[in-house]
Amino acid sequence: SAGAGRGAAGPAVARVELRLSCRHLLDRDPLTKSDPSVALLQPAAQGRWAQVDRTEVVRRSLNPVFSKVFTVDYYFEEVQRLRFEVYDTHGPGGLACDGDDFLGGMECTLGQIVAQKKMTRPLLLKLGRKAGKSTITVIAEDISGNNGYVELSFQARNLDDKDLFSKSDPFLELFRANEDGSEQLVYRTEVVKNNLSPVWEPFKLSLSSLCSCEETRPLKGLVWDHDARGKHDFIGAFSTTFEEMQAAFTQGQAQWDCVNPKYQQKKRSYKNSGVVVLADLKLHRVHSFLDYIMGGCQIHCTVAIDFTASNGDPRNSCSLHHIDPHQPNEYLRALVAVGEVCQDYDSDKRFSALGFGARIPPNYEVSHDFAINFSPDDECEGIQGVVEAYQNCLPRVQLYGPTNVAPIISKVARMAAAEEHTGEASQYYILLILTDGVVTDMADTREAIVRASHLPMSIIIVGVGNADFTDMQVLDGDDGVLRSPRGEPALRDIVQFVPFRELKNASPAALAKCVLAEVPRQVVEYYSHKELPPRSLGTQMGEAGPSTVP
Repeated sequence: SAGAGRGAAGPAVARVELRLSCRHLLDRDPLTKSDPSVALLQPAAQGRWAQVDRTEVVRRSLNPVFSKVFTVDYYFEEVQRLRFEVYDTHGPGGLACDGDDFLGGMECTLGQIVAQKKMTRPLLLKLGRKAGKSTITVIAEDISGNNGYVELSFQARNLDDKDLFSKSDPFLELFRANEDGSEQLVYRTEVVKNNLSPVWEPFKLSLSSLCSCEETRPLKGLVWDHDARGKHDFIGAFSTTFEEMQAAFTQGQAQWDCVNPKYQQKKRSYKNSGVVVLADLKLHRVHSFLDYIMGGCQIHCTVAIDFTASNGDPRNSCSLHHIDPHQPNEYLRALVAVGEVCQDYDSDKRFSALGFGARIPPNYEVSHDFAINFSPDDECEGIQGVVEAYQNCLPRVQLYGPTNVAPIISKVARMAAAEEHTGEASQYYILLILTDGVVTDMADTREAIVRASHLPMSIIIVGVGNADFTDMQVLDGDDGVLRSPRGEPALRDIVQFVPFRELKNASPAALAKCVLAEVPRQVVEYYSHKELPPRSLGTQMGEAGPSTVP
């Protein structure tokens, strides 16, 4: 599987399966049609690409659908570049060889694929020429598997009586089949004394525990008469699958004959040793970050930049806002590293870009939430648009103060509040605040963060420069729950604070990883608390209970 041999990366958010097909491929064979296969490549050292996997060869087809699936580890906080290359394969047995004809390639990021779920792109030949009408389609599916838990309640009727002077003391064991044919005990009920029609207590199991998240995996129930010395008497068994349990329960027919094979062989008239009934089944899906993204949830990013005087005069090379064409300043480095990841999850690729702490034209009054493009619409086209707006803004404003961030948090919170009223998991907001000092309006900021913790938003604060940021760590709820000045606790931890100097020598990828690592958990926490399923599932939930965090 691709992306498995990693160094010190954190745990993968998920594993993704990629399915491929092509249309209108170029025909490189003079007598027959091409025999295409697709290679998957990932970046290697010195800007090269390395092949990590390859599909089978589909013989004589210009519109192949490949059965081989690529499995890739997925990390939200990284830009994971992928390249797909299609070849007309001439090697023996479909193996790649040097004589294979290149039919076209396509580069993208894994984030783009999962955000679109199904992505079709034109195939390009060398030097970026289009390969006729050729296209490649990649479909992503999340196979992480931790998708919930189930509540089950069993009872039985008319069980065989195994005891001479009293009735049986039955208990039920549930087993699942393993890959190697062995059986794994997944649950054992309590013993119900002296009862041939016992009702066992309801119990909860994760789907991975019950059936390894494969709903067709064989399950077996065994009913025993309990013996205090441990020599339990076998009453009978039944076989099913979780898929069958759900279908039978929906139709009101969830019962199985409890069969003892010994008796079945001996007596022709034997029917069963009782009946086991599934009295209740509640399925609770636990949705992953990828479920929400692939369900159509967009992530909207707002960037807020500190234009207070403590940054230093931008014309001075010591200023944190100094623009050097050869060496981007810390603001630009943090902005680009985070923005490059976020833009894959927003279909219009537009960022809101705001400034605070400056005197702005025309009247040169201090503003704590102005659009850095000085337009009524504060959005910029892509991360490059934000960079250009920032560079154009610097000569037009007077750096001033104080460092008040509560107005911008409240501004984004208003957008998030409007989104909350839709009752759908459709838009989540990230506010990236870049600042060179401890905030001045700490009480108002704490109040604004506690209010925002009830909304679909996360706040990332990057401390730029060498100031003492100790007081900022208070806002990051890692050391305990953040409280407003009135003592109201934040509903969830939505702030991540990162001092840029600790990552000064890190690559943009390492910076983005550190800054964005908590976002997937924050997204899932918010929608789980609101009991909102991913949008594509919203219409299918029906019987399934609310989504919950495990």
